[in-house]
Amino acid sequence: MTDEPYLAGLFSLDGRVALVTGGSSGIGRAVAEALARAGARVVVLARREDELDRTVRELEALGCRAARVSADLGSREGVRAAAEAAAEPFGEPDIVVNSAGINLRPPMEELGEDVWDATMAVNLDAPFLLGRRFGPGMAERGYGRLIHIASQQAFRAFVTSGAYGVSKAGLVALARSQAEAWSARGVTANTLVPGFVMTPLNERLSTDPARVEALAARTMTGRNGLPEDFAGAAVFLAGPSSGYVTGQAVFVDGGFSVH
Repeated sequence: MTDEPYLAGLFSLDGRVALVTGGSSGIGRAVAEALARAGARVVVLARREDELDRTVRELEALGCRAARVSADLGSREGVRAAAEAAAEPFGEPDIVVNSAGINLRPPMEELGEDVWDATMAVNLDAPFLLGRRFGPGMAERGYGRLIHIASQQAFRAFVTSGAYGVSKAGLVALARSQAEAWSARGVTANTLVPGFVMTPLNERLSTDPARVEALAARTMTGRNGLPEDFAGAAVFLAGPSSGYVTGQAVFVDGGFSVH
């Protein structure tokens, strides 16, 4: 027998509003669907209009409530404008998932200031600015969930980590700082740490069958990750049952990090 009221008390997102950046593809797309199917009204933020429209149509076909914002998070002005637009369809978000990212990986000796600045703007500055915009309101209302999608490169260097690894390490630290600031008032902040996941962001590695096989061999499950592997963890971190989990890096990587 399933105790549905009990499960709802742990995991239901009914009445909540979620913003998912990078929510039209990859891990972000899977997370957006998971939160929507758990009851949240979801705003998907990304750049490409066609992918956004398709995502909203697909979520609405599942009976979910969804809206979209097309924005470029590469500038602070763009992030601020995107945040205001994201609050319009359903109101201020209770959940913010930062999944948008860029993955520029030149060798360190070729890493220029342009790549560094672009990487930090999207991968680290944007989550900071969105947290600053929405975190205080969450704290005032007594409930909030900040979830960042980090990377193995936040903890170890391989496959030319470069600026990307630095930005993701900063994201892990940002979650701890946000947790310190707001968790006493009901706002948790955590990161999800993937292993190698077959997404458009990893297209450069995905086209190398030998590298894909080698990365799978580093896991304990014997396979690389899929976007849907993050659905349950995201719903948990977004919901009421995770209220005592904050400042953490939660590895969803098939054992990659400990093998």
